[in-house]
Amino acid sequence: MNSYSSSLLTDMYELTMIDAALKSGKASRKAVFEAFARRLPGGRRYGVVAGTGRLLDELANFRFTDTDIEYLLENNVISPETSDWFANYSFTGDLWGYMEGECYFPGSPILTAIGNFAECCIIETLALSILNYDSAVATAASRMTIAAHGRPCADFGARRTHEKSALAAARAAYIAGFSATSDLEAGRQYGIPVTGTSAHSFTLLHDSEEEAFRAQIAAMGANTTLLVDTYDVERGVERAVAATKAAGGTLGAVRIDSGDLIAHAFKTREQLNALKSSETKITVTNDLDEFSIAALGAAPVDAYGVGTRLVTGSGVPTAQMVYKLVEREGADGTMHEVAKASKNKHSIGGLKVAGRTEADGRATGEIIVAAESFEKGLEYVKKQGARPLQVKLIDGGVINDKYRGRAVLESARNRHQDSRNALPYSGWRLSPGEPVFIPQMIDIHE
Repeated sequence: MNSYSSSLLTDMYELTMIDAALKSGKASRKAVFEAFARRLPGGRRYGVVAGTGRLLDELANFRFTDTDIEYLLENNVISPETSDWFANYSFTGDLWGYMEGECYFPGSPILTAIGNFAECCIIETLALSILNYDSAVATAASRMTIAAHGRPCADFGARRTHEKSALAAARAAYIAGFSATSDLEAGRQYGIPVTGTSAHSFTLLHDSEEEAFRAQIAAMGANTTLLVDTYDVERGVERAVAATKAAGGTLGAVRIDSGDLIAHAFKTREQLNALKSSETKITVTNDLDEFSIAALGAAPVDAYGVGTRLVTGSGVPTAQMVYKLVEREGADGTMHEVAKASKNKHSIGGLKVAGRTEADGRATGEIIVAAESFEKGLEYVKKQGARPLQVKLIDGGVINDKYRGRAVLESARNRHQDSRNALPYSGWRLSPGEPVFIPQMIDIHE
């Protein structure tokens, strides 16, 4: 058995609730939990689902080892009489969810867990920590790729966040349309194309800028990207072109990382053309976000490198999803809808099935059907001519490998492109506004 365990990536109160529920005899009651966002933070007009594949990978390792149990007992998190339940834990229920890359809106049932209370309750923190971060990054990345209008965006955020978050961010950004990452581990784990050449320190290491450029070209070839703003952009471009021509080639690209990027881009393009290097591309970096990328839209820029703003969700570092009990078995053995009534934090009870209505290849809305079972909900959604949005990720505790691993990224990337392209034009606006769709709730309980 794999020695890695993800079970303690969990808030303490998940376990204390289960400990108490086991003692009260209610832990085995059938239950339905649902992850959703009450609103889209930051005035975003749509969200992007990401992280489901990572969640399935972590759930495959969600077990309590002997060492875990020892720690929990020593710190009075669980009691000795319930320790066997934790030691033997595995998720045996069903998990339904939106596929990665799909757009979502307030109230969309992103993830639905069906099983007994204890086994569904215990995965709450893990599910939210992954979905909230990955979806926030994917949503920001999607907005950036909209602003880029087809020009490639690369993830340069590894140095701006926790090393594990960097991997998640690279994965989420790729799903949302980014073309590459600078993070080698993300490239190895997920098969994302990697990119990178040199930083200012490489130029400063050498006795002159010309020497640095010659060394990089000798090592990486004339098609490399040379960083030209260590000293003076204009002189840097001139030296970069000269060094490449001396090597008998054509410079691939120059990168500009400071100053007025719009002005530099126009001046550099003009200079490159005058130096008969019209094929040389211009890449810009330096704290870019969707708004600065949009501002560069008219400038002769060929590619963008995005770091801090990407891995922090461009100012919205969480998707603000919550995970709530929406249905549970009662003392009479039947299922009962339950919901929070707290002011500004209310939830809607009942199991829900979602579908996207479409006409002529364009999305027209989202319906959310409250039903007795997924089967009945799906049947209704299809009869309405809507596209079902949820798939069965786990069936009776068995993970569907189709929805995790490296292979899922390309399908998720294509799915996002299709899902976003189908949105009305208002959904593409970067300015804060209302969600492009507010899902329509339909109750079909008999």
